[in-house]
Amino acid sequence: MNRRTFIAAAAALGFGARAAAAASFEVNRSEAEWRAMLSEIEYKVMRREGTERAYTSPLNDEKRAGTFLCKGCDLPLYSSKTKFDSGTGWPSFYEALPNAIETKPDRALFMVRTECHCRRCGSHLGHIFDDGPPPTGKRHCINGVSLTFQPA
Repeated sequence: MNRRTFIAAAAALGFGARAAAAASFEVNRSEAEWRAMLSEIEYKVMRREGTERAYTSPLNDEKRAGTFLCKGCDLPLYSSKTKFDSGTGWPSFYEALPNAIETKPDRALFMVRTECHCRRCGSHLGHIFDDGPPPTGKRHCINGVSLTFQPA
């Protein structure tokens, strides 16, 4: 088992899942409001920093031109122009749209990773790694349940 497979397996089992940070965001909802609008897996990922199972999101195979939006607040996050097939089983992008995401260190799983979340509502999106393609060399490994797709 390689490191990427181990991390994905541990995350899918919920190891390292934490409550969403109690930060102040432009869009704020109560826990009850979030639970009412999200499915169980969406809530686990977006509000508890969980991870969906690899290869379960239809957005992983989305190839049309368009924009990927935050499921929590509809903020445009990623352009389809920056999407690539990383082979990891999650939608991957080499760059977010300007002023779309924020990051913080994630020290779960006995390592430090870069977690990314929606800058407007704080919903957890996924993680950013340094093994992506040019021009950025970054791989934004994003949970499909955190996104909606708007065709161009």
